Amino acid sequence: MRSYLFLPIWAKFIFFLILLLVFSLHPLVATGDQTETDYRRARASFKRLLKDPQKQKHRLNWIACIRNFRSVYEAQPSGPWADDAIVMIGHLYARLYEFSWSLQDKQQALDYYNRLLKRFPRSPFRSKAKEAIAELSENDRRVVDKEKIVTGHASVDKRSSKFKAPTLIKKPSSQKKSPKLQAGSLAEVEAIRFWSSPSYTRIVIDVESEVRYTYRLLNKDPTIAKPMRLYIDLDHAYIGPGLKPVVPIVDDLLSDARAAQYSPDTVRIVLDIKSIDNFKIFSLRNPFRIVVDVSGVPTKTASKKRVKERPEKPSVKVPKGALAKQLALGVRRIIIDPGHGGKHSGAFGYLKGVREKNVTLEISRRLARKIRQRLGCEVILTRNSDTFLSLEGRTAIANTKNADLFISIHTNASKSRASHGVETYFLNLATDEEAILVAARENATSAKNISDLESILSDLMKNAKIDESSRLAGHVQKALIGKLKPRYSRVKNNGVKQAPFYVLLGAGMPSILVEVSFITNPRECRRLNTAGYQEDIADAIVKGIQRYIKEIHPPALT
Repeated sequence: MRSYLFLPIWAKFIFFLILLLVFSLHPLVATGDQTETDYRRARASFKRLLKDPQKQKHRLNWIACIRNFRSVYEAQPSGPWADDAIVMIGHLYARLYEFSWSLQDKQQALDYYNRLLKRFPRSPFRSKAKEAIAELSENDRRVVDKEKIVTGHASVDKRSSKFKAPTLIKKPSSQKKSPKLQAGSLAEVEAIRFWSSPSYTRIVIDVESEVRYTYRLLNKDPTIAKPMRLYIDLDHAYIGPGLKPVVPIVDDLLSDARAAQYSPDTVRIVLDIKSIDNFKIFSLRNPFRIVVDVSGVPTKTASKKRVKERPEKPSVKVPKGALAKQLALGVRRIIIDPGHGGKHSGAFGYLKGVREKNVTLEISRRLARKIRQRLGCEVILTRNSDTFLSLEGRTAIANTKNADLFISIHTNASKSRASHGVETYFLNLATDEEAILVAARENATSAKNISDLESILSDLMKNAKIDESSRLAGHVQKALIGKLKPRYSRVKNNGVKQAPFYVLLGAGMPSILVEVSFITNPRECRRLNTAGYQEDIADAIVKGIQRYIKEIHPPALT
């Protein structure tokens, strides 16, 4: 400081000017840094919103995100982050419009896009703003076609019959994917499968890996000749080269399922609905797929067709009047599901060459024959050979065939060879750790995924026939123990249990899963590999079904 006092006057003056300049610029530098920080925080809040479908359903979350970007713009209206903030505000209002259908939100989006074009002639976001304005204006010229904004419906060119994606949405080429897709950040939507009947349709959307999804049911809009529609949006996904853009369903409930790349990272699946009473949507893992169950009242035409498809007489001779009594009771058709098959061998037995898929098929065939002979019911096997069936496909078969009972046959397995016994399951929340492990093995998934699945079971099981299934499981389990214990040593009664099995999800009839014995136990594996033990198991299950029928309708089999 003393050296400053001895400086010449001109040097003191220059030093003073430098200090003045430094202190005057410091607030600007600080403000610029703070604006960039605020912008990055706003972007982070936007990303969090996109990752949470539940938050997207509430307007206040969108408005909070808009305010974050607006504060960035207002802090420095001509600063380096101003055009970034404006285009994000416009984008947020446009996305909000997809949920709200509010013309005010749409106008706000247009206002901010136009503000960007007017105030920032050199902004790199100008082309993006122009495209967004064109998209919103195109919807106006089409008589405010809300479907283009809210559902992203694509159109079918009548002249070429080729699927056309909505404007501004570039469908990934089957030959060459964009750099973003090649980076592996998006999941491929691989296929759409379905099973249908006059009163029930199950659609399954196969996805390469797990993604978030949202859905919405839209009412019929006669002003634009649009039917009722259900759409499912898959985030961070793209349409795979093997996915058909239009999958004709053409049953009494649905016309078709259509797929389009709604945005660069969103795939939209639209179901065009003819008739609907109820629908359920849930996801399964390993591999990841989204299941949509649609139910409704069949038309008279469908009812006539359905009657024609039914066999007029049972395939085997039954006691006189037995079939009529079953029809009066309502237990006319039973689906038997041999567990596993094809590429899924199921559990490996203690004995070399013994596989769960073969044992369950043999028991199921014997069971089917005995049900036809003793109960006079029609029986359908989900598989009658060594073929692969998805778990959701087995339940779909039972529903589309209008079955009255669904029985899935399995053999149990454990790391401990000492584990043994017989147990019967029905669909519900798991009651113990062992039940979770059994369900995880049969579902070909992890125990953690079972826990996650339980969180949505309460909604899925509102209309499930849990009481009837529990009663059926009780009778079958009792009959198995009563049949096997007197004939074989060390038969353990593991009781009736409950767990969330994929193969029972969505079943519209009383349904159970029977673990007939432990294939990993030396003693029980040997028994399972014999015709006599298989016959005894089939006899017992038939007896359990018979007791169930008598209980719910005592005169039915007298």
